[in-house]
Amino acid sequence: MNPRPYVAGVDTSTQSCKVLIWDPHTSQIVRQGRASHPDGTEIHPDMWWNAFLEAVSNAGGLDDVAALSVGGQQHGMVCLDAQGEVIRPALLWNDTRSAAAAENLICERGNGDREAGAAWWADATGSVPVASLTVTKLRWLADNEPDNAARIAAVCLPHDWLTWKIMGSLSLEALVTDRSDASGTGYMSRCGAAGEPVGQYRRDILADALRIDEAAAERIVLPRILGPWDEAGRGDQSRGWGDIIIGPGAGDNAGAALGVGLEPGSALLSLGTSGVVAAVSDHSVQDASGLVTGFSDASGNWLPLACTLNASRIIDAMMSVTGLSYQEFDEAALSVPDAGGLELIPYFEGERTPNLPHATAQLRGMTLANSDRAHVARASVEGLLNLMRYALDAMRALGVSLDRVLIVGGGAKSAAVRALAAEFLDAAVEFPSPGEYVALGAAKQAAEVLARRV
Repeated sequence: MNPRPYVAGVDTSTQSCKVLIWDPHTSQIVRQGRASHPDGTEIHPDMWWNAFLEAVSNAGGLDDVAALSVGGQQHGMVCLDAQGEVIRPALLWNDTRSAAAAENLICERGNGDREAGAAWWADATGSVPVASLTVTKLRWLADNEPDNAARIAAVCLPHDWLTWKIMGSLSLEALVTDRSDASGTGYMSRCGAAGEPVGQYRRDILADALRIDEAAAERIVLPRILGPWDEAGRGDQSRGWGDIIIGPGAGDNAGAALGVGLEPGSALLSLGTSGVVAAVSDHSVQDASGLVTGFSDASGNWLPLACTLNASRIIDAMMSVTGLSYQEFDEAALSVPDAGGLELIPYFEGERTPNLPHATAQLRGMTLANSDRAHVARASVEGLLNLMRYALDAMRALGVSLDRVLIVGGGAKSAAVRALAAEFLDAAVEFPSPGEYVALGAAKQAAEVLARRV
């Protein structure tokens, strides 16, 4: 019997680190552990490492693990000096201080014309810069902390850094990433043709972001972009883990897509406080409007993604208005055949898809016949689903086939959402059981990397 029959998947997310030990032969979770990350939009990466070690301990160790991969939050900026030390706390994806930098980068490429600049970025990288992308954070650093920017010897992402630490913090040249996470930096070229499964870094974009020349940008170490099933290296055996093969890892959305088994023609819709629609596509996309970002996935396909600011918070807000509990709200929404002409515009704190940052929510079409709790609840659920349909249709407009939608997250618990989703999303709908799908996707990747070595 193999003394190491299992694989491990790690999810280093914004809030916590989860370690899942998985049996690839039975597809069963053997055990798992978790540890929290500090709150905030910037964090020293050492906190990720400490949480990983705690989560490994809580999961019962790695003695029987043959391979491991790390999935994690995308876009965060980790800057290292020539000795491999962290220069400043990492800026996370949800740190918005670089919003102005994003606009500047767009307009610069269009010589002052934002529309032309957005089109350039979409064609070059698959994404139009927003504050979450790493490239905008680098520009912010160059403009606001030039001394720190001048010390940069390497730039990596959260999952890259944790993978590197697990391998023993070798030389900077040992840093690796994968195509899914690299595609979210804003300085990897859009990989389009079937013969170009892995994009290349755009050193000219990196140079512009940091306000340096391209020769200086060439000297900055960027993690080597691995293919989906390439081996990144081995775990640090000095920690007593034994011989563990390390996979390339993935961004969190790509990891979740692997975890649920997403294939071309399908989308994963996550209904949390905000909504995320990620679809596996057999071709790359480019959207100059910025509604859809053209990421790569972790399997060799592409992962166009759209994000809304409003999702389950829509129901939460309208529950407060109506004074109904979750169950009562669902029952009320399903007690009427439709909203009776009542329409909820659900942009409670602005919206990203569509791009209306200063919009507010509205109830319109009110009559004496529909001004009751049941119709308000029904309009709320329909408003949520129509917003998600808008995001799906933005992808469909780019030629992405979407016939099947898997819905996860807290909003998927709503009986009304479950009953109405297929009708409003114009797709076959499934509701997978709740689970740690990013960590599971990382474990499945580790298992495939291991299998291809045998």
